Amino acid sequence: MSHDVETINSEPMPDPNIRAIADWLIDGARSAPLPQQVLSQLCDRLVACGIPLWRVAVFVNTLHPQIIGRRFIWRPGADVEIAEGRFGLFDTAEFRENPVARVYATRTAIRRRLADPGCVMDFPILQELRADGVTDYLALPLFFTDDSIHLVTCTTRQPGGFTDAQIAGIEAIMTPLARVAEIRAWRRNASTLLDTYVGHDAGERILAGRIHRGDIEEIHAAIWLSDMRGFTALSDRQPPRVLIDLLNRYFDCQVPVILDHGAEVLKFMGDGLLAIFTIASDEAEVCKCALAAARQAQTNIAELSRSAMPGLRFGLALHIGDVLYGNIGSGNRLDFTCIGPAVNFAARIEKLAGELGRGILASGEFAQHCPGEFTALGEFTLPGFSAAQAVFGLEDEMPVR
Repeated sequence: MSHDVETINSEPMPDPNIRAIADWLIDGARSAPLPQQVLSQLCDRLVACGIPLWRVAVFVNTLHPQIIGRRFIWRPGADVEIAEGRFGLFDTAEFRENPVARVYATRTAIRRRLADPGCVMDFPILQELRADGVTDYLALPLFFTDDSIHLVTCTTRQPGGFTDAQIAGIEAIMTPLARVAEIRAWRRNASTLLDTYVGHDAGERILAGRIHRGDIEEIHAAIWLSDMRGFTALSDRQPPRVLIDLLNRYFDCQVPVILDHGAEVLKFMGDGLLAIFTIASDEAEVCKCALAAARQAQTNIAELSRSAMPGLRFGLALHIGDVLYGNIGSGNRLDFTCIGPAVNFAARIEKLAGELGRGILASGEFAQHCPGEFTALGEFTLPGFSAAQAVFGLEDEMPVR
């Protein structure tokens, strides 16, 4: 392994226990199910082998719509600290002036012997480390099998810094550590991507092996089905990028609220959104929770309309019923979603909301669990349903034509 400016003359590993640590990593570090436990146990083992670590940090990039990577920091006797880096981090001056940026750019290690009065102090953080009593700083790339670069930094306060034998011990575990970090990272990435694209509960079911077509179950749930009013006309007037930004901000008014109230967002359909609040036992409690989310979303959208997008409105249907929840599709292209007459009914009253100039409509089954919140609007003949259906609007909402 090449190193920036200051070379490292590696010698044979100083302790046969280093080999045992490498074997532990090669075996998957199975005594440490969480990534922070891997780092904690690894550092404790290295210290027990005579490598006087003071601070170790591991940086692992990730696949996430908002987070570029995660950082884990170990110090003796303390819990491992975990921090997440947002997109844009690599563009900051703080990052560009850090040795980490150099390692990412050059794919080579950096060592600075801070105990040496003549040490090159070419990064601001080195002065801070020296003031903290650090005598040696080492930054090493972790190479994943896809050739991506991740990173480890190690420091010590040992007088004179690391010995060559100690450096050799640290270097000896980098490759097996990279394999463990990669496996754990990809497992987390898979979970994150499934959370992002199909929802948390559906993602967990998929990772648990529920991936066969027709692998479904019947669940009882409150159903949320909403869309934006006038989206078709709006899409004809707005450039595509402006339209996408509008949709994203519109969904930001709903999705966090839905998730905060314990529901699962299943699908975006253009400007439409399908979510379910699973009912385990207490129908009334779940319906009240869903209504609270609906009111907050309506408030958020009204605020967005006042501040940035005049005339923005949405329509929402709330219903409860049994739905089929699981894998539906063809061959190896499946969708994890829910279907059934209850979903169809919610879709019909959502369309009716626009005709009545209402923001939120509910079925009788839903409204009965929220006394004092809804008023009967009458019975309506809905497509696909032979009998007229009772529909309810919010007591305190005036229709908008």
